Amino acid sequence: MATFAELIHSEKPTLVDFTATWCGPCQAQAPILIDLAREMGDQVRILKIDVDKNAALATEQRVQGVPTLMLFRQGKLLWRQSGVQSLSTLREQVQRAQKGAAAFDGLYGARL
Repeated sequence: MATFAELIHSEKPTLVDFTATWCGPCQAQAPILIDLAREMGDQVRILKIDVDKNAALATEQRVQGVPTLMLFRQGKLLWRQSGVQSLSTLREQVQRAQKGAAAFDGLYGARL
């Protein structure tokens, strides 16, 4: 099984959804992520990580609330946001990630 670092170290943008089964907003985020996966196909990898089953990783990534979404490319964190995110927001962030880290310069939350 690949490590988290191996999974996010990819040329393809990797969207990580830190979630929990008991979280109502996380349940609302799930169908949006399904729509994103259908729309963008193999242009993005989407990982769902249960914070209760992966508490050490959630702590390492400083996840304090769920859902927390993080977008990586080549192992670099490009975008991070907590709370339910719209399909259009996620699409825009993935498209920026495809252009590379420079597309995030000057954006709030881009460099953490």
